[in-house]
Amino acid sequence: MSDGGTARASAFERGAARKAAEELGHLSGFGNEHSSEAVPGALPEGRNSPQRAPLGLYAEQLSGTAFTEPRAHNRRSWLYRIRPSAAHPAFTRTGNGAIRSAPFQQTVPDPNRLRWSPLPAPAGGTDFLAGLWTLGGNGDVTQRSGMAVHLYHANASMDRVFSDADGELLIVPEEGGLVLRTEFGLLHVEPGHIALIPRGVRFRVELLDDMARGYVCENYGAAFRLPELGPIGANGLANARDFRAPVAAYEDVEGPVEVVNKFCGNLWSATYDHSPLDVVAWHGNLVPYAYDLRRFNVMGTISYDHPDPSVFTVLTAPSDTPGLAGVDFVVFAPRWLVGEDTFRPPYFHRNVMSEYMGLIEGAYDAKAEGFVPGGGSLHNMMSAHGPDRETFERASAAELRPQKIDDGLAFMFETRWPVFLTPQAARAEQLQPRYDDVWQGLERHFRPM
Repeated sequence: MSDGGTARASAFERGAARKAAEELGHLSGFGNEHSSEAVPGALPEGRNSPQRAPLGLYAEQLSGTAFTEPRAHNRRSWLYRIRPSAAHPAFTRTGNGAIRSAPFQQTVPDPNRLRWSPLPAPAGGTDFLAGLWTLGGNGDVTQRSGMAVHLYHANASMDRVFSDADGELLIVPEEGGLVLRTEFGLLHVEPGHIALIPRGVRFRVELLDDMARGYVCENYGAAFRLPELGPIGANGLANARDFRAPVAAYEDVEGPVEVVNKFCGNLWSATYDHSPLDVVAWHGNLVPYAYDLRRFNVMGTISYDHPDPSVFTVLTAPSDTPGLAGVDFVVFAPRWLVGEDTFRPPYFHRNVMSEYMGLIEGAYDAKAEGFVPGGGSLHNMMSAHGPDRETFERASAAELRPQKIDDGLAFMFETRWPVFLTPQAARAEQLQPRYDDVWQGLERHFRPM
């Protein structure tokens, strides 16, 4: 696979991309039936597929679920485009770079607690796609089950277009802003935001800074949705109105454009004679979206004990077992700690779920050092973990006044199955060799009566 990046964008070009995304604005809401047109009259009235679509456009449905799934879960959108998606030449295999897909069978599942430092700076001309690096995952991409954890680092905007037929992509920037040019329009995200690109949607990533770095969860299974609130009630956690969908914005570009498609774990490439980002209008509920993690409405104790981390769930991808997610996306957002007679950092625990945790900014309240922005840790199912020795000693002796946690932003990809490492992750130079040492020195305090 070639690097595929453009020459480093000028400050003017980056500013223009940011301005374009901001001036276009956005649509609000999660799972809504949205509609948008870049040219007045481009959306047909009263039907989806008229004999002749308005303005000489082609009508095309994009289905993210089976036609017959329950209405509450069904996701699809109608696109009105300059050329239909079918107008392209044959795809041919291209190199996968550092991207890997399930089933991950090259390594033995590791019960040890593992932690990585950030990816090193990328080689010059590395775009988002060339800079994707797979840490591991589970399931089977051909069976649409499981997930993969990727990291990315890039220093060039894409001049090609990418789509992932294997799963939806949850992008978590840690360094550098991005403009995502999608078939539906533009999304602008910065560190502290997330963006989701649905399965099969074509997009291009443009950098707003000299360098970009972050995390990606590739969800092979059922699409992410908002978690049920249960006893919490009608409001709280991630509020639907805070999700941003793009408004229609199209490219009318004639000329060669490389389009890369990820299909059953491999990358395939074709050179189109036009840009496939040529959707002039659309309507439906299958759309890319962005969300500001700082808007998460944290629920927590106002009496005693640390709540289970499930109350920090932003998005969940359900499995065939109610309440057991294929993958959850969890954020530890700014919040107040007020619990009385309570050990306030996350407690020691073993969990049936497997947890990959990353840090977007600042520090995490359960790890005093070694866990840094851009890095990550993996605690596979039933591995014992919790606060390090320094954090435990400090929190055990702290005066329990109301405390605002606002100096860090961490997240977690939590999954029902163990995460198998890729060989490149198991052998990576950034794998920290003495992670277990953070729990050394936890003293015996037991004193029988």
